[in-house]
Order: sequence, then C-alpha cells, then structure tokens
Amino acid sequence: MGDLKERLLPKPASAMNLGGDASNRPFASFRQPFLGVDAIGLKKRGQGLRSWIRVDAATGDSQIIEIDKFTVMRRCDLPARDLRLLDPLFVYPSTILGREKAIVVNLEQIRCIITADEVLLLNSLDSYVLQYVVELQRRLKASNEVWQSDASDLNKWKGSRDFGDVSRNASSDYLPFEFKALEIALEAACTFLDTQAAELEIEAYPLLDELTSTISTSNLERVRRLKSRLVALTRRVQKVRDEIEQLMDDDGDMAEMYLTEKKMKMDTLSYGGDQSISGYRLSDGPHTVSAPVSPVSSPPDFRKLEKSFSFARSRHESMRSSESTAQNIEELEMLLEAYFVVIDSTLNKLTSV
Repeated sequence: MGDLKERLLPKPASAMNLGGDASNRPFASFRQPFLGVDAIGLKKRGQGLRSWIRVDAATGDSQIIEIDKFTVMRRCDLPARDLRLLDPLFVYPSTILGREKAIVVNLEQIRCIITADEVLLLNSLDSYVLQYVVELQRRLKASNEVWQSDASDLNKWKGSRDFGDVSRNASSDYLPFEFKALEIALEAACTFLDTQAAELEIEAYPLLDELTSTISTSNLERVRRLKSRLVALTRRVQKVRDEIEQLMDDDGDMAEMYLTEKKMKMDTLSYGGDQSISGYRLSDGPHTVSAPVSPVSSPPDFRKLEKSFSFARSRHESMRSSESTAQNIEELEMLLEAYFVVIDSTLNKLTSV
C-alpha cells in the first residue's frame, strides 16, 4: 500500500531533479530546440554577386561582369532602394527614375542602369534582353559612322560660308548615349506589350463568339481566365503609360536625365575654375602657383576679386544651363511623346476588347 501511494502521488518540487539532465524534466520530450532564420545566409544572398551585361558608350563593346550590390551603388551613385526596383526576386511595376548620375529603368524584361558612360543590364536569357544589347550596339555603331562622315564633310566644306548641305545631312535627332539606351528600352517594352495585346485580342474574339452561341461551363471558365489575363495586362500597360506621362509633365525630372550634358558641365567647371584662378595668380607678380599664398598674407582686394569672379562665373553658368536645359527638354519630350502614343494605342486596343 505504501509503494502504491508513493507511485501515484506526485513528488515534491524539492525532490525533482531540476538541475539535472533535460530528459528527466517533465514534458522535455515535447520541447524542440529553437530553429531561427538563417539571417546570415539571407544577407549574403541579398549582397551577393550578380551577373550584369555592360555596354560601353564609346565603343559599343559588351561584356559580362559580376559585381555586388554595394559596388553598383558606389559606381552609379544610387541608393539601395533604387536597386531593389531591378531585383528579379521582387515584383515592382514599371518605373523610370532620373538620378544625379544615372537613369534607373524597370520596363518589363528590361532592367538596367544607364549612365553617361555605360549601360548595366541585368543578365538574362530572355530574348528581349539580348535584342536590347544587339540593337544598342547597332545604333552606337551607326551613330559613330555618321559622326565620322559628318567630320569628313566639315573638312570638305572648311573655308566656305555655305554650310547648309552639311546641316541638312546631319540628323536633327542626334541623341546622347543615355537617350539612345532609354529609347531602345521603351521600344522593347512597347513592342512586348503590344505583341501580348494582339495575341490576346486574337484569342478573345473567337472565344466570345463561341460563348454567344453555346453557353457552357467550360466556355465560361475560358472567358474568366481570359478576362483575368486581360485585366493584368491592362494594368501593366497603364503603368507604363502613366510613367511616360509623368515624366513629360515634370520638366525637372526630364532635365535630371541629361547625364552627358551634366558630366560635360562638371568637367568644364572643374577644369575652367582651376585654370582661371591659376592664370590670375600667374599674371599677378608676387603670387605663384609653386608658392601658394596663405589667406592671412593675401591682400583683401585679391580675396574680394576672387570671390566676385567665382560668384559671377557660377551665375553665368547657371543662366546658360537653364537656357540650354529648356531647349533640350523639348528634345526628350518629343522622344517620350512618340512612345506615349504607341503605348496609348495599345491601351485603347485592350479596353476595346
């Protein structure tokens, strides 16, 4: 009886082995070790190397390079949130962003970073990506040949006042490199969406005719699937259209996308400023370049003159920049307007189905 009572009644807490092996603890067999998320693995995955297709602006040569995310950020002066738009692991709507030194393009299959010197295109086996590279190389090669022929024409007409034939031979839409790359991306996206819209239209009309003649469960299911595909495609086309329209409505965003012009101005300002100041000091007697003058010993007239010269130069450059920007924005606006008409026609085709 004592043995039965001892087995049935629970033991006091002091008698339990709380500090011993875990297998002797109550409910120990039901406890599992904590399985945490592999944060290190996810971090390496997000910061790992990615394959990019690089197209050089000067030569048109392409090569495949593998660089990590932070290298791209430093190379193109972009924040991390802009690179997330190009990440194939995420699904983002079509976007065109103009930054200080780059244009970020996410248009359907084309995901690239355009700078004044190169295009970094996410490497993919998609046919539209390969066609983008081939078309960009072809246009760069054709543009270089045109420039060479124009240079020979200028040499031929040198010394003559009549340059009318030369100006007529030169095309009025000589776009900088970044706009050539942007135009091909817009062309690829509009072509891809218009092709899908045409295929959907060809599939829709026979199905609707069959549904009007025979109403059945299978026909209704096919129409439902077609309708969902139509809605999804319409949203994508609408997004591209809105993105182009938003760019055309904002002069500041369009001016931000003139990367080659901004780079040339920065190079000219940095070079011209150094030359002007050094030239003034060389012309002045006591001040030489080899022996810089301290601010304490320099005369106040010289400091005032240098400050006034710097202010006048910056004001002149700002006025000239605003005038040229207002003139050049029309060029980009015409380019965007052409593809706005194309994508708007595709949208009307989808809404009429």
